[in-house]
Amino acid sequence: MRLTINTETDTYEQAIAAVQAAYGLRPVTPDDWPEPPALDPRPGPQDLSGDDIGNGWSEQALFQVIASLIPGARAVLRRITDLGGTASFDEVQRHFADHPTTPITKAKIGGTLTSIPAVQRRVGPADASRLLQRNERARLYHIDRPLVEGLRRAFAIADTSPDLLRGEPATRVT
Repeated sequence: MRLTINTETDTYEQAIAAVQAAYGLRPVTPDDWPEPPALDPRPGPQDLSGDDIGNGWSEQALFQVIASLIPGARAVLRRITDLGGTASFDEVQRHFADHPTTPITKAKIGGTLTSIPAVQRRVGPADASRLLQRNERARLYHIDRPLVEGLRRAFAIADTSPDLLRGEPATRVT
C-alpha cells in the first residue's frame, strides 16, 4: 500500500483521514474541510472519435498528426483546413510570407510541408490515404472533405491543450 500526504496542502485532519481510510477505518470528516479540486474540465484528445471518418482516418489519428507536426507545418495545415480544404500554392505562400507568428519564406514552404507525409507515416493509420494532397499541375493543396471536418474538431482540441503539441525543434549549438 502507498499513501501520499502533501505537507504543503493537506491539513493534519486530512492526513489522519487518509491514514484511517487506508486501513479501512471510517474517517470522520470535519464540516470545514475544503472540497477536493475539480477535475480539469478541458476537452482532450480522448473526447475525439476513434471511428473511421473517411479514407482510414479517425479524429484521434488526425489529432496525433497535428500534435506531432512542427509548428510551421501545423500552421499551414490549419490554414488549408480553414479555407475549406483547398488552397493554391500561391495563396499559401502569400499568407505565410509575412505571417506575424509563423513566417515561412516562399523557398521554405515546400520543405515545411514535407513533414506532413513524414509524420503521417510515423503516427498516422497504416492504410490511410494521404492527408494533404498536392496537385502540381493545378498548383493546389487539397484535403478531402470528411477529413476537413475531422481536422477542425482536432484543431479545436489542440487549441485547448497546447501543452500536448510539439514545439519548435531544438536548435543545435556548434
